[in-house]
Order: sequence, then structure tokens, then C-alpha cells
Amino acid sequence: MRSRLANLVALLLMVGLVASACGSSKKSSSSNKTTTTAERITATLAGSGSTFQKSFDEAVIEAFKKQQPNITISYGGGGSGKGKTDLAAGVDQWAGTDSLVKPEDMSKYTKGLLYFPIVAAPITLSYNVSGVDKLVLDAPTVAKIFQEQIKTWNDPAIKALNPDATLPSTKIAPVHRSDASGTNSNFTKFLTAAAPGVFTLTAGDTTNWPADELAGNGNPGVANAIKQTAGAIGYVDYSDAKASGLVFASIKNKAGKAVAPTLESTAAALEKTSLNADLTYNPLNADGDTAYPIATPTWIITQARYTDANVVKALKAFLTFIYVDGQTMAKDVDFAKLPDSYLPQARAQIDKITQG
Repeated sequence: MRSRLANLVALLLMVGLVASACGSSKKSSSSNKTTTTAERITATLAGSGSTFQKSFDEAVIEAFKKQQPNITISYGGGGSGKGKTDLAAGVDQWAGTDSLVKPEDMSKYTKGLLYFPIVAAPITLSYNVSGVDKLVLDAPTVAKIFQEQIKTWNDPAIKALNPDATLPSTKIAPVHRSDASGTNSNFTKFLTAAAPGVFTLTAGDTTNWPADELAGNGNPGVANAIKQTAGAIGYVDYSDAKASGLVFASIKNKAGKAVAPTLESTAAALEKTSLNADLTYNPLNADGDTAYPIATPTWIITQARYTDANVVKALKAFLTFIYVDGQTMAKDVDFAKLPDSYLPQARAQIDKITQG
């Protein structure tokens, strides 16, 4: 009797252990399902365009590849004009631009066009004037400098804005962009808005600058020309200006306050701005005492339709990454992240990329 009882206990213990093992296996399997990484996608995404956003793009591409190693993604710069042209021609799968496509050019995008705001940053007025570490400028004065109506650094108009500065009689050497550029577009559109009647040149990706002015290709090219030329002044994105060790001016904003180009003053301008239905927006010459007046937007643009399903998946994954991880990385590469209020619309736009 005792032997039968012992055998029964042993059998029950064995059944319990097997059941426990099965339960543990099921639990482990279920746990693995909930922690499975995102779908691995194989695709190639080539991009070109804005040099303004290039350092941000390079940072997020490097981080994104750790999540999606089978997506080959590249960005070649070349200016916003090149990016828009390459996307319209189907040369690239995506582009970077700091300026909008002209209404008359929309028909070139036969597979549709979508805007995705990614980050923002100030355009600086960087200068190279010995002994002048601080400088205040306003839009009318800047317009006259680049139109060569103000020709020396001790001009009365500059003195009036900087009464405590020792300004030399050095000749001013304006430096502009030589390529079609969103930086050029935003700078000239700021002057159009903030110096009406004073700035009389064309505003856009290209401008009819005086023929004898210095010119640089891309933001790095302008930064390099300023650094090498005594008396130079030019418009350069914040990231490249900092990387080149340039000094930049504070600019009087719409409220009449002299504001330095910083990520915080750029964010202040964005907070005074709202998105349009197509996710375009304009923070130039924004309201507010602390808003930097040449706060500049930048977008990734894509087609609305692609024939390759993997390209669609890859673009959606990349843009989703930018609106989560990318926003936390922005400050580290000298960009202001988007306001939180922009993100729901931006994420919803991703669903509009389709196969067809």
C-alpha cells in the first residue's frame, strides 16, 4: 500500500513538472512575440538637396542604419534646387529642401509630392571683421549691405545700431550662394518681408546679386569664403557657422529686439507659427520678443506613390524614426526640434506614401 502511494506521489510530481515546463515555454514564446524587433526591410533610398539639413540627415541616417541595416540610405547634398529637380526626375527616392516647390513646377511631380518638416535652425549673418566680436544688424541695413549700398563697416547706418563698437573703415565683402538654394530663398524672403521697399532684388532659390560679389557653393562654401576674407559677411546655416568657428550678428526682429541666432530663439519663432494643411509653414519674421527673425524650416520631400513596395516601407520607417529618435537627436547636431504640436500631423502624413 505504501509502495503504491509513493508511486502515485512520484507520478503527480512528474506531471506537475511537465505542466510547469510547458507553461514556461508558452510564456517565453509569448514574451518573445511582444519584444520582436521591427520588420527588417531591404531597400535603397538615395537622397540629395539641402546642405542646410545635411548634418542632421547624416546623423539620423547613421543611427537609423543600426535599426535597419538592410536599408541602404544616402544623402548627397547639392542644394535644395538640385534635390527638387532630382526627385521630380525620379533620380532619387527622397530629397531635402528648405524652400517650397513653385506652383508652376508641381506638374513635374507626376507621382505626387509630400512635405515632411523635420527640424529647424537659424540662418546666421556671419562676419569676419577684426576687433568686432559683437554686432547688431537690422533687415534694411542687411539689404543695403548685400545690394552694395553700404560699402564699409564704419558706415553711419551700422554705427547707429552699434554705438559702443569700434568699427573699422574696412570694405565690406558680401558673400552669397552660387547654387540654387533654400538658404538663399529663406534669407531673401526674410529681407522681402522685413525690409519692404529696401530690398529690391529677386527672392527665391537664386537671386540677381551684384556680379562682383563673392559666392560660395553650399553653406560650407559660403562659410569658407567668409573665414578667408577680411571684411566679409554672408548668410550661413547655424551648424556650418559653428563648425567653421565664425562670429555671427544679432538681428533685430519684428518686435524691434536684437536677438542672437540660437536654437532657443528659433524654437520661439516656431511656437508663433502654425502648419498648413500640406505641412508647409513660414517662421520668417515671426512675432514675439524672443523670436529670431531668420528661423528657417527644412523638409524632406517624397513622392506620394512608388512602384516598389519596399521603398514605401523603407521611407515610412525612416520618417517614423525621424519623428521619434530624430527629434531627440536634433540639439546634438545644432538643430531645433519641431514643436510637439506639429508631430501628430507629420506622422499622419507618412500614411499618404503608398504603392501605385
